[in-house]
Amino acid sequence: MSNSEQPAYIPSQTIATSKTIRPRKQFGQHWLRSESVLNKILLAGKLQPSDRILEIGPGTGNLTRLLLPFVESLTAVEIDRDLCEKLRKTMNQTNFQLIEGSILELPLPPETNKVIANIPYNITGEILKRLLGTLAEPIQQFEQIVLLVQKEIGDRLAAKAGHKAYNALSVKMQYLAECQFICDVPATAFYPPPKVNSAVVRIIPRPPVTIASDPKFLDRLLTLGFATKRKMLRNNLISEIDRDRLVLILESMGINAQVRAEDLDVAQWVALSEAVIVAKAS
Repeated sequence: MSNSEQPAYIPSQTIATSKTIRPRKQFGQHWLRSESVLNKILLAGKLQPSDRILEIGPGTGNLTRLLLPFVESLTAVEIDRDLCEKLRKTMNQTNFQLIEGSILELPLPPETNKVIANIPYNITGEILKRLLGTLAEPIQQFEQIVLLVQKEIGDRLAAKAGHKAYNALSVKMQYLAECQFICDVPATAFYPPPKVNSAVVRIIPRPPVTIASDPKFLDRLLTLGFATKRKMLRNNLISEIDRDRLVLILESMGINAQVRAEDLDVAQWVALSEAVIVAKAS
């Protein structure tokens, strides 16, 4: 497939159309059945013939079948034993590999370079950590990660400073990667419909633009800073630094002393953590 070509979704009969395959609540299963959304996920992946995809929770295989013709290989990790049995019977493509188990417990397939998945919403945080690592121990395995997530999480991942959705998760993920909002996904796109709306996001891991000398301290500062969003930062961080000293630091950075956590962008958070470290050491 040349760079000028775009993959296209061709509707086909899939086992997801059968309601005899009942989604299990314990695994947070909702079958994505919208051709439009499937196509948007496909395009968001910016697939190349050399790509080796990791798919988390393939479910009934709708997205899997769509991806396989455009990539070198696809490794799917599925925890549901019954679904694994059905997938083994129905998926006969030579570039498909199925691993039974939990993505939170298995090692990441080392040969994969992209992730494209409709993930269980109840373990979204753990999956993000599994794929991207932490501020102190980032993971740089993947060129790109395209996920279908709960809309609230999608908004947070892509939110900029000052937006109501911007929180500690926004800062942490944007420290580790570029986060892009692709599209909204209504609950009606699934069977059965979840109680929340969803969104497709693209995450591009990269080294931090501004590096923190002590990422663990930055992480702790973020947790404290966003603990009570309505409070001013000088009150939320009082356990780490005296209120008056923090005011002086903020003013030296050209930041209003009444600033709240959601008003600082990633670079400002890193700069603040560095300044607080210096102040505490003096």
